[in-house]
Amino acid sequence: MILCCGEALIDMLPRESHAGEPAFAPYPGGAVFNTAIALGRLGAPAGFLGGLSRDLFGRMLDDALRAAHVDPSLSPRSDRPTTLAFVTLTGGQAQYAFYDENTALRMLTAEDLPALPGTVQALFFGGISLAGDPCDAAYAALMEREAPARVTMIDPNVRPGFIRDEAAYRARVGVMMAQADIVKLSDEDMAWFHGPGPVEDHAAALLDAGARVVIVTEGARGARAFAHGIAVSVPAGRTTVVDTVGAGDTFNAGVLAALADAGALQKSALAQIDRATLEDALRLGAAAAAVTVSRAGANPPWRHELEG
Repeated sequence: MILCCGEALIDMLPRESHAGEPAFAPYPGGAVFNTAIALGRLGAPAGFLGGLSRDLFGRMLDDALRAAHVDPSLSPRSDRPTTLAFVTLTGGQAQYAFYDENTALRMLTAEDLPALPGTVQALFFGGISLAGDPCDAAYAALMEREAPARVTMIDPNVRPGFIRDEAAYRARVGVMMAQADIVKLSDEDMAWFHGPGPVEDHAAALLDAGARVVIVTEGARGARAFAHGIAVSVPAGRTTVVDTVGAGDTFNAGVLAALADAGALQKSALAQIDRATLEDALRLGAAAAAVTVSRAGANPPWRHELEG
C-alpha cells in the first residue's frame, strides 16, 4: 500500500447560480487527498492518513476516498470541523483562502499517529499539512519514524500565504526532504527553497543531501527527474487546459503508480533506478495530469481512461 499522509479538506469552488449570482460549491480536495484519490483511480493499492472530521464534510471526504478504492482506516477521527479552502481562478490558475483554525486537519498531533501495518510499502507527504501547527510536527515525526524502513516521497507544494513561520517551515521541510527517498518540486517551489540558479545544480544538492530521486515539474514545459548519474525529461501532455487544480497531485500519483508497477518502490531499487524506469514514471505522471487539467477541479483519471 502507498499511504498518503496529509490534508483532506473541502475545496469551495467558484460557480454561478441559476439566477446568475456568484456561488461556491463544495468538492472534496486537498493536495495529499487528491494524490490518494488519483492513486486509487490508477489502480495502485492506496491508503490515506490524515485528520478527518465526523461532520458532514468529513463524511463526504471519507465517501470519496472509498469510492476511489482508497483505504482511510488509519485516519484519526475527531468532532472538530473540516478545513475549507475557498478557491478563486485567474487565467486558469488557482488561488486559495483557507479556513483552518481548530480543524480536524490542523489539530492532528504525534500522539494521534497509529502504528502502521506491514502492508504499507511507501508513504507520501506534502501540502499545507506541512505548514500548520501542530499537524506539521506530527507529519515530520511520522517521516522521521518511518523513513529508515519504508520508501518516502515528499512534495511540499508550497503555499507561501499559508506559512506563518517561514524559518521554521524551511527548516522542518528541509529535514524531511533530506530524509525522503523521492523529492518532487515544481520549478517555482525549487526557486522558493533554493533561490536562482540552474535546476540541475539544485537537484544535485538535494541528491547529495540524501534523496535518491529528485523530480522537477515545469508546467507546460513538462518534467525532469534526476538520480545519481541519470537525468531524464518528458514533455507535458497535450491538452486543452480548463484549470490546474490537482494537476501536480495527479502527477505525483502517476509517478508512484508507475514505480509500484515496476517494482521500484523499494529503497534498494530506487538507489539503482535506471533511465527507462524513471522516464516511464514521468510519462505516466504527465499523462494523468494532462487529463486532470482538461476538466474542472481535481478530477483525476481512472486507469482505463489512459489506456483507452
